[in-house]
Amino acid sequence: MKTVHLHPKREFSLLRRHPWVFSGAIAQTDGTPGKGETVRVLSSDGTMLGVGAYSPESQIRIRMWSFEERDIGPAFIEERLAAAIGGRAVFLGEGLTDAYRLVNAEADGLPGLVVDRYGDWLVCQFTTAGAEAWKDDIVASLSSLSPCRGIYERSDLDARVYECLPPATGVLAGKDPPDRIGITEHGCRYWVDVREGHKTGFYLDQRDNRALLKRFSNGCDVLNAFSYTGGFGIAALTAGAASVTHVDMSEPALALAKENTALNTCHLEQSEFINGNVFEVLRKFRDAGRSFDLVVLDPPKFADSKGGLAKAARGYKDINLLGMKLLRPGGLLATFSCSGLMAPEMFQKVVSDAAVDAKRDLQIVKRLQQSEDHPEGLCFAEGLYLKGMLCRLS
Repeated sequence: MKTVHLHPKREFSLLRRHPWVFSGAIAQTDGTPGKGETVRVLSSDGTMLGVGAYSPESQIRIRMWSFEERDIGPAFIEERLAAAIGGRAVFLGEGLTDAYRLVNAEADGLPGLVVDRYGDWLVCQFTTAGAEAWKDDIVASLSSLSPCRGIYERSDLDARVYECLPPATGVLAGKDPPDRIGITEHGCRYWVDVREGHKTGFYLDQRDNRALLKRFSNGCDVLNAFSYTGGFGIAALTAGAASVTHVDMSEPALALAKENTALNTCHLEQSEFINGNVFEVLRKFRDAGRSFDLVVLDPPKFADSKGGLAKAARGYKDINLLGMKLLRPGGLLATFSCSGLMAPEMFQKVVSDAAVDAKRDLQIVKRLQQSEDHPEGLCFAEGLYLKGMLCRLS
């Protein structure tokens, strides 16, 4: 096993059990580790800090497998996967859904690996050199630990570019998934397209928040902005919402939202599907005097780098200002950011700035985050990527 030596005083984050080593922290490397190769990491005084996967082209040069000296092999991979899958046992025992996250990357000690289950199929994303290097062993272990009809890969994320890994999609084991996989969540049914859909096909991380908003939806006129395939809006309709307006840029997503509405035997006449730029559509609603009892703002990630945070903040402020302008007195705003680089405190400040400009007084009813099958590592703040607030207009 090759060894990496850190510069003086650059071991602090590893001593705090943060799993990333950036290129600037490395003083020297004994040998030339290959892509995804396991390396030993030492502090400048020779203290053993652990072992990790080396990525020669990435700014995050090493992602730690362990903070102890461990042999990283098939047995280690299977041990970590078994622990991750076992950790979902209590959640799955409730029988609330057949679609959930099995492995959540760093939080489960498997950096760069995401595994989601949709009924009888598993969908995987390998976003780092380390995860890619152990792909065959990961697939073999998953087939044993979580039996399924097939394992499909959706490694077509921008994150692979930073690791100099090409995009990869296709069947890894078993059968090819159907064009639509049916799932159930808190009494709602959805069709999921795991081949072409966002992420691995569905926003599983919003499950708890969809369930929460059902409590407040009865009799409400709901605006579901950035609606994708209708998740929040359909949950609201099944809870007795008077109407739901879905707005999204994607025609295929809205078409599937219509299918999902029909799947839940909801009346299509209670639903409006608007294909367009959400910012522009909401401005038209404002100018036309439209209003809603519940506004959901779940936009895509606005910031891919620290340099893009200022622009992202402006985008979040604009969309929240528009959403607030459309709220009726006593109405609720559910607003989210999935930009991992935006801290919860920064997101709250952006939303509060929007309230000031909108001249609206709102209360925070509840702070929101990703569902419980998407845990965050206690020492890995970046794991809390989805943050949100449920606010009431006074």
